[in-house]
Amino acid sequence: MTEKREYRDDYPEKTLYIPGPTEVREDVVEAMSQPMFGHRMDRMTDLYTTIVEDTKEFLDTDNEVIVLTGSGTEFMESSILNLVDENVLVTTCGSFSERQANVAERLGKNVDTLEYEWGKAVKPEDIRQRLEESDGKYDVVTCVMNESSTGVRNPIEEIGDVVAEYEDTYFVVDAVSALGGDYVDIDEHNIDVIFTSVQKAFAMPPGLAVCVVSDDAYERELESESSSWYGGFQRSLDYYDRKGQTHSTPAIPIMLAYRKQMKYMLEEGHDARDQRHREMAEYTREWAREHFAMYPEEGYESQTVSCIENTQGIDVAETIDAVSKEYDMVFANGYGSALGEKTFRIGHMGEHDLESIEALTDAIEDVAGL
Repeated sequence: MTEKREYRDDYPEKTLYIPGPTEVREDVVEAMSQPMFGHRMDRMTDLYTTIVEDTKEFLDTDNEVIVLTGSGTEFMESSILNLVDENVLVTTCGSFSERQANVAERLGKNVDTLEYEWGKAVKPEDIRQRLEESDGKYDVVTCVMNESSTGVRNPIEEIGDVVAEYEDTYFVVDAVSALGGDYVDIDEHNIDVIFTSVQKAFAMPPGLAVCVVSDDAYERELESESSSWYGGFQRSLDYYDRKGQTHSTPAIPIMLAYRKQMKYMLEEGHDARDQRHREMAEYTREWAREHFAMYPEEGYESQTVSCIENTQGIDVAETIDAVSKEYDMVFANGYGSALGEKTFRIGHMGEHDLESIEALTDAIEDVAGL
């Protein structure tokens, strides 16, 4: 049985290079300390409409945006409830895509998987073949944009173009560890639902999930016999249209932080933010190939999380601990028992830049004697 471990007030501050949560600006954190107000007051309407419309502007989408209290997993679940009557095709290439299959199975859906070896990317031509063979069987195809367990960035744009050819099949994308740090044209590529968590590339405190919903996905839910109550597209979007608020009590302080950070993101711009993340990713890959090797399939490396193969045989756990103690920097081991010591991961997302990533790699070199 788990025993209580009392929270203290003297923890050392650490710079986070894990795949989320990531670093948050000081004034964004401070924005959460405003006096509390009611979630049905006009002030809440001002706040919520601001963050929703700013998100649309940043992502350059005409689709609808929902921001709810919760993790991105909320929309992983609700998108299946809202859009799948019976059959779903889940593409899997790592831990988080496998989680989507597990979620769909627990919801009682008929789940077929298109499985890839961990480290490999989902291929659009394979999805086309499955859809052709299924003869309209699938209500939804799902894909993880950025499989942070393996550092794979799947080609969701090309996959969306394929799914668009099948008008009765909807495309759902888990972009939890990518959106905001890796540009994607949502409207252009038939992405019916794409969701994220704000503690990743949005660089905000954890606690909010963001979902972009197409008109087709909204209409699809209207035809469904059952859908999610909390994460229902209709319930959320209709309430927004009527009241400009969320249907249930939100985490107001985190939304205040969201407002502050989204202004920074708009100021930087989606293209510039994408370019900054690309530069960090390219540097990290070059460093990894000089000292180790990249784990993902070549040409499909993530722009926000590098998964590095431990070809040097360093003690990953010991190195992480030493870097944390000596430099107050924290990076991540491989995900799960299969990759725990075989790989390690560097999150280069959110407010990091080349200089801060170089500081981490210098620290790893020093501790590991590279």
